[in-house]
Amino acid sequence: MIGFYAGLIWSVFHWLVYVLKFTAVIPGYLAEPFFRRSFLQTWWGHLTGIVFFILFSIAAALLYWMLLGRLRGPWPGIIYGVLWWGVMFYALGPLSGMTSPAPRLGWNTLMTELCVHVLWGLFIGYSIAFEFHDEASREPLKAQ
Repeated sequence: MIGFYAGLIWSVFHWLVYVLKFTAVIPGYLAEPFFRRSFLQTWWGHLTGIVFFILFSIAAALLYWMLLGRLRGPWPGIIYGVLWWGVMFYALGPLSGMTSPAPRLGWNTLMTELCVHVLWGLFIGYSIAFEFHDEASREPLKAQ
């Protein structure tokens, strides 16, 4: 559920910053290897991008839960978001054609995308940490 809502909230936010021209990265950039760019620039393409970001967020939330779920506080989520930003804009993104190489995107786009990914990672990390530690606090003291 956390991954679904993280994907829904932050993909719609990404769409909004794209429409307001804070970023040049289209909302469907995760679907770029599977669809033509001309389609991804339409409204249906934007919706497809939102769906792809939701699916990506579900997978990323599960990965976070497995690797970092026991950690407390905001910093693990923030670092997780920064790591995914680096992967998307410096490693996997340019190699797969999802994004242009980072130097060609410009500072406005890079900083906007960094902020979106940090907030996305913070949402996932803090939500999972809260759920994990809240569930643990409800267990009986002598549970085995």
